[in-house]
Formats: sequence, structure tokens, C-alpha cells
Amino acid sequence: MAMRGDAAGPAVALPTDTGPEMGAAASRGLDPARARVRPLPEPRPLTQHGPARVVALCNQKGGVGKTTSTINLGASLVEYGRKVLLVDLDPQGALSVGLGVPAQNLDRTIYNALMERRTSLKDVLVHTDVPGLDLIPSNIDLSAAEVQLVSEVAREQTLLRVLADVRADYDYVLIDCQPSLGLLTVNALTAAQGVIIPLECEFFSLRGVALLVDTIEKVKERLNPDLEISGILATMYDTRTVHCREVFSRVVEAFGDTVFQTVIQRTVRFPETTVAGQPITTWAPTSSGASAYRDLAKEVLAL
Repeated sequence: MAMRGDAAGPAVALPTDTGPEMGAAASRGLDPARARVRPLPEPRPLTQHGPARVVALCNQKGGVGKTTSTINLGASLVEYGRKVLLVDLDPQGALSVGLGVPAQNLDRTIYNALMERRTSLKDVLVHTDVPGLDLIPSNIDLSAAEVQLVSEVAREQTLLRVLADVRADYDYVLIDCQPSLGLLTVNALTAAQGVIIPLECEFFSLRGVALLVDTIEKVKERLNPDLEISGILATMYDTRTVHCREVFSRVVEAFGDTVFQTVIQRTVRFPETTVAGQPITTWAPTSSGASAYRDLAKEVLAL
């Protein structure tokens, strides 16, 4: 095992190889994810909304399920009576596309709210087809913000400042971060109280978590003392492969109860929902993927 960390936080234990000693139980064909399943409490109903808890979904590696998880966690929280705002902080605009919003044709997006004092988040907010689920869209214009923010005063707090206008209206704000650790991601971490790290159950994805944890600890130390890791979410989980089970076992060994018990398994339903522009909870409400994100919402609400 290799130890990664710095003075800003505890070291993180990560595997140094994928030898046969990894996850002995997983190698015997046992499913380590199933072994962690326990009953989840039913969320309590709310009597009023707000102020919102801000959660960033962050991983500098692309293709690990950040956008899918942002959409479907948000939709699942809405099913439990919460009002949710999704913030697309990726210039690729995948979150907007995944909700059927043609962000490339919009005159105003998150870019305008960040860079123009006269534009607020309420000016660019879009209501989705899911009642109670709203979106701050993004498109390629946002790529210019990374450069323009460099010269701004308190550049890391820009998103925190603009979110102040809407936090009272929602119970959760979920930020879909771009696949990098640049200034936009630092803005998201500075504005958030919690971080959810979607992690593909693949060895090289695991090795990159140490760098992300280092970044989170530095932001916590220097910019946002309230920042905490809400949990690590295992995605693209395939019980049929020994490698996938071994990686999940190592994640649990390194991070313990920080790992959500909910795992998101591979399914053809998720690509279908992207084409449909809907969350899986409305496109395939009885599917295993929808059930998984409802369980994740229960875990998030219990934090």
C-alpha cells in the first residue's frame, strides 16, 4: 500500500499494484458491494424549503459518471420532496444536454452570471420537465471564464457569491464540475459544503483519487473550512468482473464509511436517458438504476 497526503489532511492509502492479494474475498467471487448493504432510513418530509446545502460532484477524470449522477441524484431528491437546483459548471454542457436543454442556443448561461455583475443566477435559470428540479445551464462560452477569472478579485469565491441569490429557494444545489482541477472546480469546492466523488470501479480511476483528496484538503485549509467529503460513489460497477470487485474492495479499505453503500451498476438505460433528455427516475422508473439513485438520495439526506 502507498500512502498519499500532506499537512492539510490525513494520508490516503491506495493500492500500488493489482496483484492476486487484492480483495481476496472479491477474487473468490463474493460481491463486496452486496456485503455492505444495510437498511436505509426513509427521508423525513419538509415543512419549508431552504437554505440549500451545496454539494459538488467532482473528479478530475472524465467519464466516471459525474453528470449522470448529478441529474439522477437531483431527480431522486425531488421525489423525496426536496427542491433542487443543478448547476452545470462544465463548458461541454453535458448536464444541460442530459436534461434536454439546448444550451448552445441560449443567450445567457452560467458564464454570464459569473462574469457579469448585472446578471444573476435567476436570470439564467431554466425549469426542467421535472417539477422542483431547476437548471443553471452551460455551454462552450464558459471555457473563457477560466481565463477571465484569473484577473478577478477573490476569483475563487465568484460562484459562492452568485449562489447567494438562490440558496434560500432550494434544499440542495448540486454542481456538476468539469473533469479538471482548474479554477472553475476550485470555485465549486469553495462554494460547497460537501463533495461527492463519483469513482469508476477501475484501477487507474482509483489512483487519481489521491490528487483530488489533496486538492479538497487544500481548499478546506485555505478557502472553505466547512468543506467535507460527503462520500465516494462507486459507478459503472460490474459484479461479473473480478477486477471491478477488487477495486471496490480497495476503495472501501482505503476510505471506510466515506464510501456510499449504494453502487451504480452498468446498464444500457443510462445512455438511453441522455438521448431522451430525462432522468432515469422518469424514463425508466422501475429500473435498477432508478432504484440505486433513490437509495443514494436516502444516504445523502441522512448525512
